[in-house]
Amino acid sequence: MPKWIWILLLLLAIMSTLLLWLRPSLEHPPQHISRSAPLQPAESVPLHEPRATHLQSPSQQDTQINCQLRLDAAAQLIVNEQTKQCFEYFISQYGETNLVDIDRNFSAYVQAAYHSPSREQILNLWHRYVQYRQALASIAKPKGEENAAYFRAIFNATQNLRQRFFNALEINGLFGQEDIYQNYTLSRLTILEDNSLSAQEKAARLSELFQNLPTDWQDNLKALSQLEDLRRLTQELKARGGRAAELKQLRLNLVGPDATVRLEQLDQERQTWKNNVQQYLAERDQVLQSTLSDQAKRQNILQLRQQYFPEKQQQLRLETFEMIHDQGGVLPFAE
Repeated sequence: MPKWIWILLLLLAIMSTLLLWLRPSLEHPPQHISRSAPLQPAESVPLHEPRATHLQSPSQQDTQINCQLRLDAAAQLIVNEQTKQCFEYFISQYGETNLVDIDRNFSAYVQAAYHSPSREQILNLWHRYVQYRQALASIAKPKGEENAAYFRAIFNATQNLRQRFFNALEINGLFGQEDIYQNYTLSRLTILEDNSLSAQEKAARLSELFQNLPTDWQDNLKALSQLEDLRRLTQELKARGGRAAELKQLRLNLVGPDATVRLEQLDQERQTWKNNVQQYLAERDQVLQSTLSDQAKRQNILQLRQQYFPEKQQQLRLETFEMIHDQGGVLPFAE
């Protein structure tokens, strides 16, 4: 399977890695704690930081505890991406620390840093989150080819599992950003795998899909998604003998007019380089096969180099092509 799919499905791949370490259960299951304690003043940061070194694994000793939990005016936990990052900071201790000690470390941190009712709410959600992470290992992988449908089945199973442990607000807070990325990735794969669409039509749909992303996601994914889509669709177009006009339309649909102009300039530069290399090597072969003296051959080849490649950087690059050509290999022209 192409390497780029694994990069774009990094968040989905977490389910596979969980198989290696989420099988044990905590010795202390979540407890249903009463939340009848009087409300305390709102807090946006811990009351005080406990001594971190006692709560961290050896590899975390030089880091600060990454727990930027937010509370509302009633001292209720605001469940968001930072909540999950806090949980994952402690869970990442696994391997150096067992799950029981991880649970003890997190509980000690929360007990020292937060008052009721936020303390009980954080611990309750933490215990459910750990159980959820353990349960991910039980998700059965679908059979068949690892395509968009395959990963969609895993994603759907994961979403169903979340509903066993969290309510709708908690799911959106913990996984909302992750789901934006996963849905975009799966929709992108579905378009790329649709054989009923031409390369230009795929490019247009991919562009529309990308434009529907939130602005911050567009900034993060633009280079990765557009360049990979352009590479793949260009190869697809060339493989079926697509014309230059089709390639231009594909680029316009996917990256816009300014980038299309730059790509066409790059195409011209590559073609000029290719023509010069091929012409130079052909004339060089004639010189090497001639009856001239070795000194005369070297002089003629030097003149050919200066003629076709006047810049020193070009001549250094040319040496690789000469070596591969002399060995009978395929010349590494960029496509």
